[in-house]
Formats: sequence, structure tokens, C-alpha cells
Amino acid sequence: MSDFVILTDSSADLSAELCQRLDVQVLPLSFIINDKNYRDYPDDREMDPHQFYTLLREGGSASTAALNISDYQEALEPLLAAGKDVLVLVFSSGLSSTYQAATLAAQDLREQFPDRKLLVADTLCASMGQGLLVCLAAREREKGRSIQEVFDWVEAHKLNLCHQFTVDDLQFLKRGGRISAATATMGTMLKIKPVLHVDNEGHLVNIGKARGRTAALKALVDKMEQTAIEPGAQTVFISHGDCLDDAQLVADMVRERMGVKEVLINRVGPVIGAHSGPGTIALFYVGTER
Repeated sequence: MSDFVILTDSSADLSAELCQRLDVQVLPLSFIINDKNYRDYPDDREMDPHQFYTLLREGGSASTAALNISDYQEALEPLLAAGKDVLVLVFSSGLSSTYQAATLAAQDLREQFPDRKLLVADTLCASMGQGLLVCLAAREREKGRSIQEVFDWVEAHKLNLCHQFTVDDLQFLKRGGRISAATATMGTMLKIKPVLHVDNEGHLVNIGKARGRTAALKALVDKMEQTAIEPGAQTVFISHGDCLDDAQLVADMVRERMGVKEVLINRVGPVIGAHSGPGTIALFYVGTER
């Protein structure tokens, strides 16, 4: 295996077990709920996701904070000092300033460690879409590819990482400025569920709507069926905002309709969940286009 570190952040929503299996390091982002600060670790050591979503359902207020330059410097400097090259795969610049912080930190550290390779990629992905890209990058590393080759692979393929998702409570999208108050109120009354994705600029975009929860979940799978590349041969990721039964329903649909053999399900962590709310379901796969 090529001897370099892959570092990502916790918005990738990767489980601790998968991080260990892939040999990927994760820098935790911060979230605030009910005026208390926490770090979003893959092993959920500071707050269990079910507890987080319970607090949201009870009316709790949550917000998040991007990583800053110092956060990246503190994480990267020991790795570089130990003689490691590092590939950093960062949360979408269309949704966070984290990529800018990583880039500025890398500029300073390259001067301090001129013999080391430090590459930073803007994944233009979120949640387990970012996680799936990190997983695929780690698999490229397992093939013996160099850090530059894996970076180039990420840049060439990241726009094939498709994100299809829906939310159950429109009020969270309203709070984040994604939809208007009138749209949220009317949609709630009519049981309209939005269908959204992350576009080529890494932004969250509404691409459709469905009447009712079941129709919204089916719409995610319909879109995958239209755009997935050899779905039966790829690993599909599904994330959920404390609604595992719905995630398993979507997993059953992609297995039955497209012959998908490997599906990995994990929770939407607090950093993403603060903005999407309980009941979020997201489907991630490799497709012809986003």
C-alpha cells in the first residue's frame, strides 16, 4: 500500500468501524445544541445521534461551526513531522468554509515541510456522498496508487458522486434558508416532501417534490435507476436522520430493482443533521452525472 494518510472531516458521516477498516483519519467538526458545544466524532463519543435527534424533536436549537486554519494545522503538523504525506478530502466548499481553511493551512505547512506532499481536494460532496468518495479513494490507495494518482482520481470522478435525499420536516430547511416560510407551511399542510441533491458546485438544490413519505423515498431510487453506473457492481451508501426503518426500505428497493449487492447504512451525523433534521434519508452512488 502507498504510504500516505487520507484525512477527511466528520461531515463525511463515516462510522468508526469503516474508518478503521479503510485506514482513514477523521477530523471532527463542532456542533452546538441547546447552547452546549460538542465534537462530532465517528464513534459518537460526545453525543449519541439518537439523543441529538431526540433533542431536535423536542424543540432543541442546533447550529454548527466550520473547521478553522488552526484545527487543520494541529491535525496535519504531527503527520508531516512523522514523515507522512497527506491527502485531505474536505466537505463541499459550496456548503462550508472548511475547504478554504484547509487550503490556507496547507499553504503554510508546505513551507514548513517542503519535502512532504500535502494535497487538498474539495470533494463538492456532503454526508455519506463525501464518505463514499473517501471510501473509493482509499480503495484506489489499496491498489498501490501514489498520493498524486489518488488525488487526480478524486478530481476526475467526484462529480460522479450522486446525492439524492429527502427530508421529513420542512421546518429545518426553512431555518437554513433553503425554502421560504410559506413553502414550508404549505408543504407541511399538503404533506409535500422535497427531493433534493448536491449539484456540481457542491450546493444543496431542490430538484423535485413528492406527495407523502413513501413517494419521496421511491423518487430517490427512481433517480438512481436513471443515472447509476453498473449499480449491481458498486457499493451504495444510505444515511438516515434517526429513521433506520426507512433507510432499510430504501436499501431493499435498490437491491430488488437494481441488483445492488453491497449497501452500507449509517446515521446522518449532527453536523449535517442540524440543518436537515430528523427523518432525513439520503442515497449515494456513482452515476453518469449528479
